[in-house]
Amino acid sequence: MSRQISSPERARQFAVEVVIRLRESGHEALWAGGCVRDELLGRIPADYDVATSARPDEVRRVFGHRRTLAVGAAFGVITVLGPEGAGQIEVATFRTDAAYTDGRHPAGVTFSSAPEDARRRDFTINGLFLDPASGEVHDFVGGRADLAAGVVRAIGVPALRFGEDHLRMLRAVRFAAAFGFALDGDTRSAIERMTHLVTTVSPERIAAELRAMVSRPGRQRALELLAETGLAKEVLPEVAPGAAGTAPGAEEAWAEAARIIAALDEPELPAALAELFERAGPGALRAATARLRLSNREAKLANWLLEAVAALGGADPAGRPWSEVQPWLAQEDGHILADLLRARADCGRGDAAAAAWVTAQVARPRTELDPAPLVTGADLLAAGVASGPAMGAALAEIRALQLDGAITTRAQALARATERQS
Repeated sequence: MSRQISSPERARQFAVEVVIRLRESGHEALWAGGCVRDELLGRIPADYDVATSARPDEVRRVFGHRRTLAVGAAFGVITVLGPEGAGQIEVATFRTDAAYTDGRHPAGVTFSSAPEDARRRDFTINGLFLDPASGEVHDFVGGRADLAAGVVRAIGVPALRFGEDHLRMLRAVRFAAAFGFALDGDTRSAIERMTHLVTTVSPERIAAELRAMVSRPGRQRALELLAETGLAKEVLPEVAPGAAGTAPGAEEAWAEAARIIAALDEPELPAALAELFERAGPGALRAATARLRLSNREAKLANWLLEAVAALGGADPAGRPWSEVQPWLAQEDGHILADLLRARADCGRGDAAAAAWVTAQVARPRTELDPAPLVTGADLLAAGVASGPAMGAALAEIRALQLDGAITTRAQALARATERQS
């Protein structure tokens, strides 16, 4: 069981209450990590984490077994369920981590203190603690200075941090882009030396990082940093600048795609991939979506968008028969296609008037955009049309004639079908 945040105010109040309850029970407790970073940046945290001296069993005693989940207890993490709208909070015992044996998770943990807990985290801006009651910030790693300077810096020795958890290299890029920060020099150098290790991360986690990068502000910079550091060659080798086998002009194509993706009003990973893979083609895109283990919906949408842009992004769609363009525009994701064509036009990759026409068509009432067929297969069977390829061809022809206004009634459609039989 999990609970989603629907009220930022309730989520914040619940996060304060969790700290107070733990302290009233005799334990040290502080907000930790990303929520502190966001608080100090003046942003509304997406979620809250609490770090505490209480052991997992003690956390469960404080909040009760019915309101807690022990899924992460082996790593000292208990999830506390909040009231409606407040979401849930991960309460983690201060800890140090044992060696990371799989490039993602420590082999075990040892419960420790707040300073030691801070030093095992990824970046200084994520290693801060905050007392929500007094507003006091506990900074053991120099995170406040890096927040003020706009720097993403690995805690301690960057190569050790990235060696522990290879996903941190992608996270460094995401944080730098999202906040408009610079990568610390040593941190960036370590990423550039260790990019090959990111391929050991599960495809699902890589896809999740890419999804977060391209769907948020700063996505153009994220794509630029992926290329500059060499990470792009590891996660999207089919299209990344400098990757073996990519076509000439890959660097310019990547930069142009980054600008278009930044111009999207409805940024999603499928739209971003469709744009990045325009020159590489559908075969390369299918290989990438399979490797990243995207959901069926995302994979199908990315490939459909690639095909749709090829079909509608060239000649003026308004001047073509409606029966040719309607099947593209009537798809449930037609609005995403319209947004992509508009972004491309804004960046000089298409005609603005044509993109505006597509947007206007997609916005039409559904009954106009995709009217019910005049006849069905059952109607044609009753009229004596044989089932099989002949019926499919008849239905397709009648639908095209209907969309183009050449026939408007069921009787005309049936007459056309019987004409084909003779």
